[in-house]
Amino acid sequence: MHRGIGNAMKGGPALVGAVLFGWAAAVAAQAMQPAPPATTHAVARPAASEPMKVVVQVSDDDPRTWNLALNNLRNLQGALGASSVVAELVAYGPGIGMLQRDSSVQARITQALADGVQIVACQNTMRGRKLTPPDMISGIGYVPSGVVEIVQREREGYSYLRP
Repeated sequence: MHRGIGNAMKGGPALVGAVLFGWAAAVAAQAMQPAPPATTHAVARPAASEPMKVVVQVSDDDPRTWNLALNNLRNLQGALGASSVVAELVAYGPGIGMLQRDSSVQARITQALADGVQIVACQNTMRGRKLTPPDMISGIGYVPSGVVEIVQREREGYSYLRP
């Protein structure tokens, strides 16, 4: 015995109406449900007493990039207060040249150091370019690997910036 759509329709308009009414009720009920919460990534905010921590990568030798990075740090300290910010600028690759004594941004770097920004040079890059600490701006620090330093800081909860 074969039942096709024609046989199902023999139930009459009442059956079709009941099916359509059930479908419409289900759609209406679904529309009345609150939308599921949007999937967002929670941003951990430090407690008011904890300083904001930021690590800045500069791997470009362009003075404009360096000035932008230094402006970002100055603005962050200005907005939150220097004592509320722990800032580290990590230079590696071509960016290492801006930490040399004769750098065009030497005065800005010296000021950032005076403002409490920790500025570090990658020793891997320095070795590759045959640079030694006497070639560099006084007061900067040194890390074995700039990339490793950034990754470690991120694991410690630092925010990452790259201008």
